[in-house]
Amino acid sequence: MTFLALLNYAYLLIAVSLQVQNDYMTIHREGYKSIGVAALLFGLINIISFTFLSGTAPIAAVAVFLITLILFIFIVSFFRIPKRLHTTGESRIVSPADGKVVVIEEIFDEEYFNDKRIQVSIFMSPVNVHVNRNPVSGLVKYTHYHRGKYLVAWHPKSSVENERYSVVIENERGSILVKQIAGALAKRISNYLTVGEEVHQGEEMGFIKFGSRVDILLPLTASVNVKLNQNVQGGVTVIADFSPRPEEEQLQDEKYFLNQS
Repeated sequence: MTFLALLNYAYLLIAVSLQVQNDYMTIHREGYKSIGVAALLFGLINIISFTFLSGTAPIAAVAVFLITLILFIFIVSFFRIPKRLHTTGESRIVSPADGKVVVIEEIFDEEYFNDKRIQVSIFMSPVNVHVNRNPVSGLVKYTHYHRGKYLVAWHPKSSVENERYSVVIENERGSILVKQIAGALAKRISNYLTVGEEVHQGEEMGFIKFGSRVDILLPLTASVNVKLNQNVQGGVTVIADFSPRPEEEQLQDEKYFLNQS
């Protein structure tokens, strides 16, 4: 198989991949530069490979082509944004990220609240979708970038020692703090929110490249709806519910007594 034939085959695979992505997902703007560099490297590596290996070691040249093609498609897919129907509701706190729930515990927050909170941590592997979304609608009260270490994302101290970006969103139901945490591989955190901005549930709040972790600090009165090791989807899975308002509790009590009578 000649280099041009393989190149045509690669273009066909990429075209099919892009068509699938256009139907079911889009590519995040954070990936444009990375995908461009990856495409350039893919072309250069294979031109060099076929120039020097196709005559003496054709199998090796084909192997290089296939490996680099798989890596290129993986990089493209890493920046995917699946088309989903997002969950909304003023009492609901939806997941800010795709991944697996690795921590559910009560902690004392020293960064902003200075009181006890429920921490839910979501580990994002390199194969997860890495766009982060607003768990609730409300007013951005606080944002802060912390320089730090690059411990593995599941390390207990990564929440307070790793490079991270913290955001507090407040509404009539309460306040939550979301931490985008860098890991051993993820050393690029993007956050799009500013203090004083009104944000909407499910919209993008940022992006983390190549696997990491997102923590969400909830009020102690919140009702957690997820379990350890549960897989969640950003903007879809309901992590917790705010506690009912007094008038809602009264309405629930009235409904209960009516059902009992």
